[in-house]
Amino acid sequence: MARSASSRQSAISSRQSAVKKAEKTPLSLDRLIHERLRLGIVSALAVNERLTFNDLKRLLQTTDGNLSVHARKLEDAQYITCDKMFQDRMPRTEYRLTAAGRRALEKYLGHMEAIIKAVRD
Repeated sequence: MARSASSRQSAISSRQSAVKKAEKTPLSLDRLIHERLRLGIVSALAVNERLTFNDLKRLLQTTDGNLSVHARKLEDAQYITCDKMFQDRMPRTEYRLTAAGRRALEKYLGHMEAIIKAVRD
């Protein structure tokens, strides 16, 4: 089903807003990734080229609705991509980490490591 021009523009604005929120200051945590389930999604995709919706659901032990909402937020921020297809007449949704998502995760991990080091020193 095709999207209208206004819904496409709304989706783009939503993505840009999510990215701006994630990039507040160099010292602030990326709140988009910091949430437990979203960090789990991004981390799982960082060590796997791609995972299906069911793989992520099983791995993260979450519900369909919860996974859908959090994956959509990451997708809107362009941290992950979502590919929907059919395999043997069954719908199949696969997620992959984007380059922007990998950079955001690396930045987040670096920040967390700095916090840990500061606390230990």
